[in-house]
Amino acid sequence: MMKPALISIIGSLTDDSIPEDRKILLQSLIEYLTEKIALKHDVNLNFICTHNSRRSQFSQLWAKVIATHYGVEINSFSGGLETSACDERTIASMKRMMFDIKNSGGENPKYEVRYHTEKAPLILFSKKHDDVPNPEKGFAAIMTCDHADENCPFIPGAEKRLPIRFEDPKAFDNSPKEAKMYDERSIQIATEMKYVFANI
Repeated sequence: MMKPALISIIGSLTDDSIPEDRKILLQSLIEYLTEKIALKHDVNLNFICTHNSRRSQFSQLWAKVIATHYGVEINSFSGGLETSACDERTIASMKRMMFDIKNSGGENPKYEVRYHTEKAPLILFSKKHDDVPNPEKGFAAIMTCDHADENCPFIPGAEKRLPIRFEDPKAFDNSPKEAKMYDERSIQIATEMKYVFANI
């Protein structure tokens, strides 16, 4: 089972907070997923931003969790244009969302994120978009930041490229609003992923 706290968070998300222009943007992802599922093809989503440390990590996690909530089978990945580390503020926000997380340690830790008693945990860490374990082909590249979208016009192996950008919470690092803005971005991404998977 999924943790009751996570089910409660997902249940609290409403699409009233999603502007109409965002819903139009998300429709392209809904159509991609609907077609892949109808054809009984594997669904591989690779969320890409510059450093693979914040928005793409939130997106990878929430896409998998909410797809599981709706009984939709997907493979969720994330990557960047360069390797850094999954930012500790990102992980702190995930913990506030009641995810169980283990840290392997090191300069670029692998975080084991458990969200379901019967599902394998997600392993989150910073990597390039074409590094293992990300797919080599047959995936949708979802560009979650403007820098990556504008500076990486071609993603090898992607069968679909979808620009779904989010504001970077990094702008609030080391400020009194830091935790609030990381959580706000996480909830925005979760809300939009719920809208997507609820409409398949």
